[in-house]
Amino acid sequence: MTELFNNFSSLIVFLHVISAVLWVGGMIAIRFAVHYSIQNIAEPKIKIERTLENLKRFFNMVIPAILILLITAVIMIIALGFKGTPLYSFVIAKEAIWTVMTVVFIIIYIKRNKAEKAFIEGDFLAAKNNLAPIAKYYIPLNIILGIIAIYLGITLRGF
Repeated sequence: MTELFNNFSSLIVFLHVISAVLWVGGMIAIRFAVHYSIQNIAEPKIKIERTLENLKRFFNMVIPAILILLITAVIMIIALGFKGTPLYSFVIAKEAIWTVMTVVFIIIYIKRNKAEKAFIEGDFLAAKNNLAPIAKYYIPLNIILGIIAIYLGITLRGF
């Protein structure tokens, strides 16, 4: 891993950072731009349909970013030899945050799929009830956690 990182450090760090930016930035865009524009749609069926489509497209973009983030994190942790150093607590904190974010993402993914199933079956209330906590709780939680993780990453690069 050390040789891999030494040969491709700029690319590995770039992929790590751009993946975090896509995930966290995508959530910020979905929550604070797309979500509010969808609220202006009067027809509930169309509103739910647009929300489902937007989340599906977001997932298509962010799932590869999450995988790249994980792979590049493992490479950097091993190659930079953080274990046993004072900085290792920052590494552990980042790992914990990204792990929680991934669990929350999986919950969002499951809720979105349940909402889509309900929507297809014509149960718009169940679809809405599955989608509501995504915008209200899960995405804001992941935005906050992601910003903290990015800050910790900047702190690690600064040392």
